[in-house]
Amino acid sequence: MAPRIVLLHATPVAMAPIQTAFSERWPEAEIVNLLDDGLSLDRAREPGEISEGMIERFVRFGRYGHDMGADGILITCSAFGPAIDRLIEDVPVPVLKPNEAMFRAAIAQGERIGMLATFGPSIGTMTDEFEEFVGQSGRPATLRTILVDEAMTRLRAGDAETHNRLIAERAPELAECDAIMLAHFSTSRAAEAVRKAVSIPVLTAPHAAVDRMRAMIETGRSA
Repeated sequence: MAPRIVLLHATPVAMAPIQTAFSERWPEAEIVNLLDDGLSLDRAREPGEISEGMIERFVRFGRYGHDMGADGILITCSAFGPAIDRLIEDVPVPVLKPNEAMFRAAIAQGERIGMLATFGPSIGTMTDEFEEFVGQSGRPATLRTILVDEAMTRLRAGDAETHNRLIAERAPELAECDAIMLAHFSTSRAAEAVRKAVSIPVLTAPHAAVDRMRAMIETGRSA
């Protein structure tokens, strides 16, 4: 049977990029989409550390995905790091953070990593995750992040072209980095515009996440 991968979405703008990535990299997987866009709305109202109530709410969301018979769970929003850690401990199937695979690819490019983000509350958790990943990898790397928050407003209004342009306009500020990460699944749609603006590698999360989830599932099945 095809593995069932449950995707946990906190915003609808993250859905299309990861669905495209699965169709291109792992079309055999059975994809189930769960969306609670109230999560991102409420997370934006607590821009500091994520609250215990939000963590518990997210974990309940993930448990529901597991109860659907998930072979693996992939989170597509990057603002819930501590909640994802709790979910990883709570369910007996692989749970993948949205940016883990992209971090792996980024530090392979060098020590100076730039990131273009469009959702402010995610930056703190992503920075913590990046530093934790770097520490575990044993490879030195630093992260410089630029927030283009007006781009998310345009995307939610349905104006993807302006979203992409606004992100690409800020990319040259990171031209001295060894690579640029586009922080969210939703920002991956700006990859082509950003690559035209800079000459360094531009990394996106969805395709890397699909490849990583596939490897986790297939390794578990062959064990």
